Amino acid sequence: MKKMLSSFAVVFLFSANAFAQNIPTDPSVRIGTLSNGMKYYIKKNTLPEKKVDFRLAINAGSILEDENQQGLAHFMEHMNFNGTKNFPDNKLVDFLQSIGVKFGQHLNAYTSFDETVYMLPVPLDKPGNLDAGLKVMEDWAFNATLSDEQINKERGVVLEELRLGLGADKRMSDKYLPKLLYNSQYANRLPIGKKEVLENFKPEVIRQFHKDWYRPDLMAIVVVGDVNVDEIEKKIKDNFSKYKNPEKPRERKTFDLPNHKETLVAVETDPDATSSMVQFIMKDSEAYQPDVTVEQYNQSIIENLTSTMLNNRLRELVNSTNPPFTYGSVYHGGTYARSKEGFQGFAMVKDGGQMNALKVLLEETERAKRFGFTQTELDRAKAQVLSNLERSYNNRDKTESDMLVDEYVRNFLEQEPIPGIAWEYEDTKKFLPSVTLAQTNEVIKKFVKDDSRVVVITGPKKDNVPMPTQAMVLNMFESVKMADLKPYQEKETIKNLVKPFKSEGKIAKTETDAKLGTTTWTLSNGAKVTFKKTDFKDDEIVFSARSMGGSSLINDADYNKTQFAFPALSEAGVNGFSKSDLTNYLAGKQVSVNPMVSSLFEGVSGRTTQKDLGTAMELMYAYFTGLNYNPDAFNAYKTKQSAMLDNLLSNPQFYFSNEHAKFMNQKNPRFIGIVPLEKEWTNTDYKKAYDIYKEKFANAGNFHFYFVGNIDEAKFKNEVLQYIASLPSTGKSSNFKDTGYRQMTGDFTKTYKKGKDPKSMVTITYLGETPYNEKEALALEALGEVATIKVIEKLREDESGIYGGGARGGMYRVPYNNYSFSISFPCGPENADKLTKSALTELQKLIDKGPEQKDLDKYKEGEYNDHKTSLKDNMYWMNALTKNQMDGSDKYEILNYEEKVKALTVKDLQNVGKKYLTKGRIVATLMPEDGWENAKKDEAKPETAVIKAGAAN
Repeated sequence: MKKMLSSFAVVFLFSANAFAQNIPTDPSVRIGTLSNGMKYYIKKNTLPEKKVDFRLAINAGSILEDENQQGLAHFMEHMNFNGTKNFPDNKLVDFLQSIGVKFGQHLNAYTSFDETVYMLPVPLDKPGNLDAGLKVMEDWAFNATLSDEQINKERGVVLEELRLGLGADKRMSDKYLPKLLYNSQYANRLPIGKKEVLENFKPEVIRQFHKDWYRPDLMAIVVVGDVNVDEIEKKIKDNFSKYKNPEKPRERKTFDLPNHKETLVAVETDPDATSSMVQFIMKDSEAYQPDVTVEQYNQSIIENLTSTMLNNRLRELVNSTNPPFTYGSVYHGGTYARSKEGFQGFAMVKDGGQMNALKVLLEETERAKRFGFTQTELDRAKAQVLSNLERSYNNRDKTESDMLVDEYVRNFLEQEPIPGIAWEYEDTKKFLPSVTLAQTNEVIKKFVKDDSRVVVITGPKKDNVPMPTQAMVLNMFESVKMADLKPYQEKETIKNLVKPFKSEGKIAKTETDAKLGTTTWTLSNGAKVTFKKTDFKDDEIVFSARSMGGSSLINDADYNKTQFAFPALSEAGVNGFSKSDLTNYLAGKQVSVNPMVSSLFEGVSGRTTQKDLGTAMELMYAYFTGLNYNPDAFNAYKTKQSAMLDNLLSNPQFYFSNEHAKFMNQKNPRFIGIVPLEKEWTNTDYKKAYDIYKEKFANAGNFHFYFVGNIDEAKFKNEVLQYIASLPSTGKSSNFKDTGYRQMTGDFTKTYKKGKDPKSMVTITYLGETPYNEKEALALEALGEVATIKVIEKLREDESGIYGGGARGGMYRVPYNNYSFSISFPCGPENADKLTKSALTELQKLIDKGPEQKDLDKYKEGEYNDHKTSLKDNMYWMNALTKNQMDGSDKYEILNYEEKVKALTVKDLQNVGKKYLTKGRIVATLMPEDGWENAKKDEAKPETAVIKAGAAN
């Protein structure tokens, strides 16, 4: 120990000059504080162009509520969307939609224990939008009207949000949160609040909360986007400085998560629980202090390396042929309280496996504590940490504004440093080589504690699955301490994933498309490669390969034996190497490659960087030519999937989806449920799925490969010739086929009963076959968006009957020409019939009279806004290119989309409504099981376990 500390001391003294420095603040961010204490952050950022992201951060959340205000911090967040000085009643959402800001998707907010944050992206394509955005932020901060009428209308919406949280997870968390949040104010101030408070509080109580906590010295405004920083700063000073703090402001107290000597254990079950889990937390002895100095920042890097190495070991176990859990990880970081961090572990397991999972988590932690890590592990972790930073650094000039605003919000609320990616990368690159095993081994010892521990075990209540006792959990900690553990055995790393070979492949034909900016090579083996070089990101390449056919070419009997095995095939690894071997080989590289056999095509998708393109191509080649056959890997996959899926039918919403899907697909023998259960696994033939995969991927000549990103053409060409042009080909071509099976159509009303909580779900569906019409397809999609606006206006704002919901419509070419349109929303069972009628009435108005022009204009503005942003996104282009191969659609649609949206008329939407939404509908309703009315009367009213609540999300 002395020797270890001595080596650490040498490093410390050697770097003392650097460690003494404070972490700098990114000079490109303009930060200031107004005379009233309000803080502001402004940064010019041109991605996306002509757009600005606003945030209003308030250092006040549910933790500050008085006893009679429980739930009102979150309720106050809702009220800022329901009437302010410049946007009375519901005019705010209406106005923002008119300039292309979609409620829920763009415009949103959340309330947590310690903060409330409002989010607003604004397109700058029209004069006045910037000032309007600032006016919204000013109103949110200071000018809520809080009228009695709007408060009372919003009660129903917030109560519907609370209703959504009901269920098995809520019942269990009500019991374990008092231990997880032991002896703290956090246990008494969950953001969603108390039902009786929400139902009965007087309006002046929420006005008092607003007066106490919505004040300048607890606020920050963040503005990042394509703006003039000096202009924004002046506007903020002019508009926000005039607001005053109360003469006698209430103290903004901070609250702790206290330490305790004993280990607290919560074991909770519920008949409707859908998964089995175990988690532990070992709270730090000292209160959390944000990093201020370079020394502290670098110590955080060491802690990150330590967690990375331990998680790499856990991932090896998850990827083994006898996995102890479906998913398991550890980390050191924040708890529910800002003031407390801790060492935490989590695992999801098969029913009854919680104690074994806890044992493995604790044993691996103890193994690292006793024997430390290996140099190979440390080198691998360093490469992983640096690689992730390097990608961000290389893309530093192409970082989206929404990534930056949240960073500045955390700086205000939690004092997280914001030195900027350039400093972080350079500091980490300089510091990493000096990090030693002695330092990381010391960190793991500091993480592990004997006091202030909490263990939470949850799972379904089943007679044949015994749950552990508190004594068993406590004994586990002691037995692990005494366990006869061996040091971690490092596995041999891959030297060559693919044996070196010389490719004879050639480019037989080159075609270019100037409009799309693409080049297509036809290779000597018949494969096609289309690539588009972009500058959207300075270090990103996305790719996809598709061969038409997929499982549609498999007969019904074989399909039912293989459909659930296809996703498991890659678990076996390639070229004799296991999945764990591949994971270690890819450490420090930005490479993701995923093979698949889907219903209409087989293919590969992935993402990489310019530097790692060769490795990505190498791995893709291996998935084509060297997929392993390993029944043990398939059985391990099946075990993990069962742990996640076996109990899903206990969940009323999933049960509803599954049962209704079975009704809709009753004429289709290929449909046997949304997820496999024990019977389906028993019938699954892994070998047959493997043979089908090998046959499909033996014919590269039927594949079209797509690459979009910052491609170096010369290097890319070499990789294509080496790895794609050399793939085997049979010379045959194939396409998917229509199996001929169809979903139910006509008039049906279906009711499904599941669950004890007063929760319902309504889905209204119209569907059928029709010749594809491009204009009608867009009109039906637009009608769905307009119907969503009307459903929210009527069912949420007017009737206070739902928290969220909406409609969607579309028309499709594959596998056959068809259309569909649906409306869905969750609600209280007592309101299901009434709200269904209201939704249908709103839809009928659209059919009879057509939508209002203003609502169609809202849809158009939202689409223009999204499309302009998406045109600078590599995946958006990838999806457009592959769509053309799939359905033969207009390959220039991505360029003409805005024109087509602009041409839509109210009459177009009305016409598709009349044509397709008057031919019969299927109304499906989920209702709780019989007796829910009595359960509702007897319902206990503890806090609901929602840790973060939002107005629209």
